[in-house]
Amino acid sequence: MRGKKARRTPNMASNRHLGRIVALQTLYELDFRIELAEKSLDSEAVLERNINRYSEVMQDKEFVATLVRGVLDSIQELDAFIQPLAPEWPLSQIARIDRVILRMGVWEMQHNDAVPVKVVINEAVELAKGFGADNSSKFVNGVLGSSAKKLGKVSETKTKGAKSKTTSKSKEKADEKTKAN
Repeated sequence: MRGKKARRTPNMASNRHLGRIVALQTLYELDFRIELAEKSLDSEAVLERNINRYSEVMQDKEFVATLVRGVLDSIQELDAFIQPLAPEWPLSQIARIDRVILRMGVWEMQHNDAVPVKVVINEAVELAKGFGADNSSKFVNGVLGSSAKKLGKVSETKTKGAKSKTTSKSKEKADEKTKAN
């Protein structure tokens, strides 16, 4: 019984990871085609085509569809939320792949409480490592970490235990030095 449970968890995680890859591919294509002002663009057809391409190995098709539709329906709000978190980088100057990953991550943090914020950020970082430039993963991690703070979900991203005690002690020492000076 234990072996079956252990096998199901990685399959679910890898299935969701594949789902996020399909969502990323779909949103990337749509972002590009929207920018070109393509008149005959059918986002549902693009989504359906990409889901069907992986239908034999991807079980959670509804997750992909919900993520893609949610991001598409919220692009302006997502961009308005993200922009102040990376003020040195206007969204138009952020690489398309990074912009799409950020939109997906923020949307998922805002609308999918079933997935812990740590998982959302880690998945986005993995997508950035796999599809972005050399520094994309650091950029995505930083912006999504700031997003979690702004959304009040920072406690979900902090490591608990001895590490946080060390951080507190370091802060206390710094405060003592400041007072002494």
